[in-house]
Amino acid sequence: MLDKTVPFIDVLMLRKAGVPVPVYPLAEGYAFTLFQPGDEKEWAEIETSVLEFKRSVDALEYFQRNFLPSLSELQRRCLFVQGPDGNKIATATIWWEYTGKRRDPWVSWVSVRPEYQGKGLGKALISEVLRLGIEIEGDRDFYLKTQTWSYRAITIYEKVGFEIISDKNLWRYSNERYQEAIALLEDIYQKNGYQRRRS
Repeated sequence: MLDKTVPFIDVLMLRKAGVPVPVYPLAEGYAFTLFQPGDEKEWAEIETSVLEFKRSVDALEYFQRNFLPSLSELQRRCLFVQGPDGNKIATATIWWEYTGKRRDPWVSWVSVRPEYQGKGLGKALISEVLRLGIEIEGDRDFYLKTQTWSYRAITIYEKVGFEIISDKNLWRYSNERYQEAIALLEDIYQKNGYQRRRS
């Protein structure tokens, strides 16, 4: 869940090629499943539940515009966690973006429905989407964009091998506020007693 009570600053993260990806298995009754046509509605509901969009219709429109035109890629890159009742409750996608002429794989739209958070699904989802990404892209550098509102998720990303980076002008992110983001996150983590993996 996004914590919009803290200032918003973009945070860029990198999982370097060769960094081992730990395996976090799903709890019994949960399963990974890849996107199939029709799943866009559940994607929209998941993303709206974590406040990435105000309305499901806006999330659905975004998905249809940005992902559905590449359906064959979507079917091998968009991952869901399915709950014991068969409903999709979490999602992450391994996509690509361009920095100049360089094409990089990016982990994007990582979300777990609020009522299922705290069950280890986020760690399992990220480790599995990275495994999937390595299978598709090879063992390369993988990028991820998040924000200070997602400081809880940042600790999960660090556990699976990502680190916060100061690189400028990756894809469309200037990352000019890197130092400000680091100071804010350190303050939040210290106040809340978060334990973080150090690179």
